[in-house]
Formats: sequence, structure tokens, C-alpha cells
Amino acid sequence: MIKRNQKLLNLLSSLLDGVLIFLAYLVATYIRWELLPGGRFTLQDEWTLHNLAYIVVYSVLLVVAYHCTQLYGSFRYKPLWQELRMLVWVNVLGTLLVTSGLYLIKSWGWFNTWDISSLVLVMFCAISTLMVSCKRIVVRAVLRYYRRRGYNQKHVIVVGNGHLARQYVESVHNAPHFGFHVDGYVAKEAHEVMGIPRLGNYEDLESLLEGIGIDEVVVALEAHENPFLPVVISACEKQGTKVCIIPFYNDYIPARATLETVGGCKLINIRATPLDNLGAAALKRAVDIAGSLFGLVVLSPLMLATAIGVKISGPGPIIFKQERVGRYKKPFLMYKFRSMAVNKEQDTAWSTNQDNRKTMFGSIIRKLSIDELPQLVNVLKGEMSLVGPRPEIPHYVELFKESVPLYMVKHQVRPGITGWAQVHGFRGDTSIDGRVQCDIWYIENWSFWLDIRILFMTVFGGMVNKEQLQHGHAHATK
Repeated sequence: MIKRNQKLLNLLSSLLDGVLIFLAYLVATYIRWELLPGGRFTLQDEWTLHNLAYIVVYSVLLVVAYHCTQLYGSFRYKPLWQELRMLVWVNVLGTLLVTSGLYLIKSWGWFNTWDISSLVLVMFCAISTLMVSCKRIVVRAVLRYYRRRGYNQKHVIVVGNGHLARQYVESVHNAPHFGFHVDGYVAKEAHEVMGIPRLGNYEDLESLLEGIGIDEVVVALEAHENPFLPVVISACEKQGTKVCIIPFYNDYIPARATLETVGGCKLINIRATPLDNLGAAALKRAVDIAGSLFGLVVLSPLMLATAIGVKISGPGPIIFKQERVGRYKKPFLMYKFRSMAVNKEQDTAWSTNQDNRKTMFGSIIRKLSIDELPQLVNVLKGEMSLVGPRPEIPHYVELFKESVPLYMVKHQVRPGITGWAQVHGFRGDTSIDGRVQCDIWYIENWSFWLDIRILFMTVFGGMVNKEQLQHGHAHATK
């Protein structure tokens, strides 16, 4: 029943998308030639039979592209932003291809029957993307509304009754908008699993799947129950029922594990990251080089003034160099404008909100994060990135790797001047656990746009930290 409904919903969604794309062209041309000044065409010129036929063909091709990029189907698990991101990319790529095609047609003189302005194309792309996105947002909201009320449900049988089975059932109960209904579980022994009934033993699964009421089987066997797995898989495949497996090592697998194949062996890479991709790493490095060069040029007057201020504020070097642990646990010297009096605790002591080692001028530049600007040189050298987990001194790395779970994972990428943890308030003397959680999330979910977002959040709100200004002068620690 679900499959038939999904096919019908996909067909209706495709038709509606095509209609919206066609309407977007009419809206774009109307705005351009009727509402905006400087029109060289009229609607009669744009709404010819030839032009409208071209738009129909383009709408069909774009809908086909939506199918090819899997924009139709069940999105029960996937977040909305992933769907909309792919939609935007397909629309933008389609517009670029149309623009390139029209340019080639005109330059080669094949025919010239569709003269469309660049502004209309841009408006058409923006309006069609907005209309189709709004449709998908509304459809999601409607489906979730009805799923919460028991409609459009997928009926599931859980195999097992251990902590993994309980975790799955609890997750389904806490997210009714996913539209899953757990009919019961099969297990060797009867134990209460979130109030759902026991339907039988593992050997009874095949007979339970003979009807048409079950859409999916979720296998949640514990490690000692693995010998029953062949029986369960065989029953599901014999009855043609979709089966999903929660591995007994589920707690060690991140949200985006990568499956690799070596001969007949399937390897689950639990620490694969988007930056393992050569193209993604090259893009991030190119942004780092361009951004650091731009920052060093534009901010050079501010950095010069800061250097003078540091020199006047007290004895000691202008640039403070401190060993930090970078990518692949490789140590490097990180540069900062000196904000504290020279002291013998600088390689072991943690800076705090009210730190009497700070100079008055140093307190100001730390408050505004100006002391971090020399790290643009570290970025240019390839030791750091504009965005990434903040590096720590070796003393604290050795300390935290024993006491903070997953702490060392952040060394898989270059450390950053700013990061996801910093823009969420984890700076200075704050929770290490919270900081590591943010760093791990950033590493697993990296994208070019996420870096841009973090940079904007840093510039517009993340530069000023919560450190209190120092009153008076600091003295060197004896």
C-alpha cells in the first residue's frame, strides 16, 4: 500500500513541479517586461508558441533531472535542507546549461528563434527554485501532519528485544512525523520492548511476512544473537520484504559512515569525512589561500597598529609563538599578537576569563579577537585553515585524549582560526566536551557552504568574546 501511494505521490509531485517551472517562466517574463523599466520586448514577443514549447521541454528535462538526482521518493529520514540544497544545485546547473546552449546556438548561427534576456533567465531560475521549494516544504508539512495522526504509516517488525531494539522503538515513538508504526517484535525470549507485543520467535518471521501488512523489517540483534541473522535475512528475502540492519556496534558508528569493498570484504570506515575527497580538500585549501592573502592585505593597517600597541604595552616580543598540535598530530608554531606578560606558565596554563597575566592592551585585542590575526600566516603556510577545530598545546592534548572521548578525532583535519565550536560560544575556559562535540559534527558534516556560514557568523557576531577587560597592568610571573 505504501509503495503504491509513494508512486502516485511521486507522479503527482512530478507533474506539479513541471507546472510550477512553467508558471515561473510566465511570472519572470511578466515582471521583466511589464513591471520593470527598459523593456525591449513585450509579453506577446515572449509568450509565443515556440518559446512556450521550449519552456515545456525545459520543464520536462528539469523534472527528469530531479528524478535522476533522487529528489522524488521517501524523505522520512532525510532533513529538509539536504533536499533543498540538491534542488538549488539542479536548478542553477540547468540555467547555466541553457545559457551556454543559447550562446553556442547564436554564436554558431544555427537558428535564432528564442531570444531571452539574461535577467529573465536569472529571475526564472530564482522564481522556479522558490516555487518548487515552497511546494516541497508544504508537502512535507502536510505529510508530517497526517503521519502524526496515524495516516501514511509504514508498518515495521523489529527483530530482537535488546537495547538496540528498545533504542529504535523509542526513537520511532519520539518521532511520529517519520510515519513508522512498530507492529511488534520477534525474539527468542519475551521481554517488554516499549509496550509492543511479541509476535513469535525468529523462525516465525517468514510466516509473519506472508501477508501484505508489513512494509519493513528492522534487525536489531545483539552481538550474541548474530547466529540467527541468516535465518532472518533469508525470511525477508524469500518474502520480498525490505530489511534494514542495526549493527550491534551501532554506538561506535558515526552518522555518515562510509562503506568500502576489498574483494569480498565490506569495510565500514567509521571515520571517513567529506574532506577525504580530493576535490573537496582542494577547494577548502584554495579558499584558505585566497582568504588568508585577502585578509593579510586588507587588515595590514590594523595589524600594524596592533603591533605598535603590543610593543608599547610592555616588554616582550610582538608576536607570541606557541607550539600547538595540528593535523595528523603534527606540532607547529601558532602565531598570535602577544596579549600577556611574558611568563613561565605560557605553555601549560589555561587562559581564563579573568587572567591576571593579560596586559591592558592585550585584554582589549583578546576581547575583539584581534590577537588571532597573525594566524593568517599559519593558514597561508598550510598549518591551519580559516575554519576548523581550534588547536591546543601539547600539554592539554595529552591530558584531554585520556579523559575526553573522541578528542583526538579533530586532528584528522587542519585546525582553524575559527570554527563551529567558537561561533557557538565554546571559546577559552568553556566545556571541552561541548567543544569536541561541535568539532566532530563539523568534521562529519563539512561543506563549502558550512565554512562560508561559519565565517559570516564569526564576522557578524563571533569576533567579540565574553572575556572581561583587564584593569591595570600585568606583571611577569616569577
